[in-house]
Amino acid sequence: MSASDTPTVRQHMEWLAAEGIDVVRVTYPDLIGTERARDVLLDHLPSAVDHGLAFCRAVYHTSPQGDVVPVAGGLDAGLPDICVRPDLDTLTALPWESGVATCLGEVTDPATGLPAPESPRDLLRAVIDRCTEHGLHPVVGPELEYFLCDAAPDTAAGWRRYSDAQGVVYTAGLRADDDNHLLRTLRRLRDLNIGVSSGNHEFDGSQFEINLTHSDAVGAADRAFRFKAAVKELARKEGRLATFMAKPFNGAGGSGFHLHLSCVDDRGDNAFDDPSAPYGLSATARHAVAGVLAHAPALAALANPTVNSYKRFGPDTLAPWLIDWGMDNRSAMVRIPPERGSGSRLELRLGDASANPYLLIAGTIAAALLGVLAGEEPPAPLEGYGYDTTKAAALPMTLPAALDALEADTALTEVLGKDFTASYLSYKRDEVARFQRHVTDWEFTEYAYHL
Repeated sequence: MSASDTPTVRQHMEWLAAEGIDVVRVTYPDLIGTERARDVLLDHLPSAVDHGLAFCRAVYHTSPQGDVVPVAGGLDAGLPDICVRPDLDTLTALPWESGVATCLGEVTDPATGLPAPESPRDLLRAVIDRCTEHGLHPVVGPELEYFLCDAAPDTAAGWRRYSDAQGVVYTAGLRADDDNHLLRTLRRLRDLNIGVSSGNHEFDGSQFEINLTHSDAVGAADRAFRFKAAVKELARKEGRLATFMAKPFNGAGGSGFHLHLSCVDDRGDNAFDDPSAPYGLSATARHAVAGVLAHAPALAALANPTVNSYKRFGPDTLAPWLIDWGMDNRSAMVRIPPERGSGSRLELRLGDASANPYLLIAGTIAAALLGVLAGEEPPAPLEGYGYDTTKAAALPMTLPAALDALEADTALTEVLGKDFTASYLSYKRDEVARFQRHVTDWEFTEYAYHL
């Protein structure tokens, strides 16, 4: 029997037909977390399930500008295929596209039948398997921010902020959102069934934050990936741009990607909770914090993955750039929210919104696991307002420095996998080299007239 002849597949096909859906969009994340996809007519979906959809593996190595980066297994291997099979258990209708449903794709290497080395979703699964071996099951809640822009053909960038309203952090309604972007987006995301819970206007004009419910780590990464793709697509339908770039504007703050992480044990109890322990945190939780702090320089390469990411850092930016932790302290890199019991968790505030959800979550869990296995205690938590270099070491302040830290952190890269790490470092170092060769508007303005 072929895969498409199973009762489960037939049930999915019947549901799609009953819903009037004639196209299924099969999507998967590339190395930087953007959406790659193919639209499949319903009549051809069984074939896609049986045989998969062929994509060139070098899609993982292709930059946002269309350059194919020379990463091992791509150009040097003659541009071989990867195989993507629809994961029909992730099917959901697209609320804004009549007759279209979407699902995630499972990616394999046809030569081996194994997951493709660069597949972010499979990397996360491998890290979770390591946790499971030690009786820990990560639970993750993502928080993401983004800026909304209107077209501005008369400007160099071609876009301007949707609203310049200031002083409107933690607001909703027309005060800073005169076209009700947030309400409209929340309702459409709700109908996409990705666990959206709430949203508000954030610190800077045109900046929004939408929260997702917590779940198992792969589910959380899937939902964050689909969330980012959906927000950008909804903006495009209105002729707008939604960007998760770390810091898209001078004179404004950056956009974060905060992760709430806890673990449950084999009995289903929160492994981070212990009312009798210091701070009400179990030894497992404290060791996890110590691991995240210890591997933070390397983790920055995944949490802050672009040249632009490091322009979000610096004094008075409210973005963490020192390696510290604190109790309900938003100026710390790792914040411990006040809830205990089943709500015991840590919040990693390091990531920016450009991060690939799968890689950020995988790296954070890997660092926490290494801390648990090492069994070391974190230093004393930060008290008061942070950003004091006499109290904590600084994170890497450039992407090249973060990539060097990742390469040097052999304990972390062993958990992440050597093939993935090699591909990621090659891809990102090519990005740095291309940036360093590019003449920027700032350079022309600064030098051309006077020199």
